[in-house]
Amino acid sequence: MEPDTKRTDKEVLIKGIKTMGITLILMFLGPSLFYVGLSNPEKPLYIPILLVAGILCILAIYFGFKGLKIIMDSMFKKH
Repeated sequence: MEPDTKRTDKEVLIKGIKTMGITLILMFLGPSLFYVGLSNPEKPLYIPILLVAGILCILAIYFGFKGLKIIMDSMFKKH
């Protein structure tokens, strides 16, 4: 009988940390782009900039949850 050793899967953990890095970049890029878009309402690219900023903010939330799930899977899932 094999002993039940729970170890962190390092490759999956590294993948989760990379995903969290993407999240960090998007967390700063999205709101910064929102600020730039809202400070120039008279520009012709006002609406497209706000749409891109909104998409980046939503992606930051998605990648944040995805990264946390990957990290938790690397620590607690049986392999």
